[in-house]
Amino acid sequence: MSKKTVYTLGELAELLDVKLRGDASLRVDGLATLKNAVPGKLSFLSNPRYISHLASCQATAVIIDPDLAAACHSAQLISSSPYVTYAKASQLFLTYENAEAGIHPTACIHSSVVLGANVAVGAHAVIDADVVIGEGSVIGAGTCIGARSSLGRNCRLFPNVTLYHDVRIGDNAVIHSSVVLGADGFGFAFDGKRSIKIAQLGGVLIGDDVEIGAGSTIDRGALDDTIIGHGVKIDNQVQIAHNCVIGEHTIICGCSAIAGSTTIGRYCTIGGAVGVIGHLQIADKVMISAMSLVSQSIAEPGIYSSGTGLHQSKEWKRNIVRFRQLDDMAKRLRELEKITLGK
Repeated sequence: MSKKTVYTLGELAELLDVKLRGDASLRVDGLATLKNAVPGKLSFLSNPRYISHLASCQATAVIIDPDLAAACHSAQLISSSPYVTYAKASQLFLTYENAEAGIHPTACIHSSVVLGANVAVGAHAVIDADVVIGEGSVIGAGTCIGARSSLGRNCRLFPNVTLYHDVRIGDNAVIHSSVVLGADGFGFAFDGKRSIKIAQLGGVLIGDDVEIGAGSTIDRGALDDTIIGHGVKIDNQVQIAHNCVIGEHTIICGCSAIAGSTTIGRYCTIGGAVGVIGHLQIADKVMISAMSLVSQSIAEPGIYSSGTGLHQSKEWKRNIVRFRQLDDMAKRLRELEKITLGK
């Protein structure tokens, strides 16, 4: 069944658990930015930097902090956390249809598979032996699920997702297209002449309420499982190697790569294109800025960065030369201090 596409402000205030200032019978049919909203749209202001846009905003209503509401001439949904309220409102206007329960005739499902109530399986999906899929879950077209894997309730796998064997996913997961879960970790032993593959005997364990963006990959463990905690959100094209443990509610942004056997704490934020070398420990509530290289463990919460800021190429090249000279300059400075300070 499709969600509603039009709500009165009274309905929205109740659904979003916020206070309404304005006519409860006014109707909105979608969301828009302050700059581009027209009558019939709901907008939001979460960053005071954009308060000047309120004067010309044509939205029927605005989600807004009570301290900024006086500047708004539209109806208002008053929220102490406008961005969070906007996030909840966006789910009400989600455009894709809920899949109808049932199995497409081209799907290939092993006789031992256990399907919960109201499961939908799309065209050309393949589900191997001893898989268990919880009620209300949706398996997209072309998705492959390996033997002994399991999904909890109300999961959604978009088309062309691949789960290898022994991948376990909790409730309410969202797995976007081209995600691969449970491929072999990159493990080899060099015998002096060639690399001998280490069989990857673990699995992947993913908690509840996890979302994994398109094209991301999470490798299976060598012996123990690779573990993704409850509430983790992973952006597109992220690589998580074997035996990593990602703590609950951590966010990992696009194109980041986490090397094997790294443990990342709870409520961390890993910026875009961050690299983390293997076998490190990162504490809870650590934020790592984009394009940083993490080469040692982080024991304390805080914000961490590495690399150099953007410069014009000529200046950057000159600075690189200076970087190469830093060690020699430091030695010369110590010698100079010895002479001048008599140390």
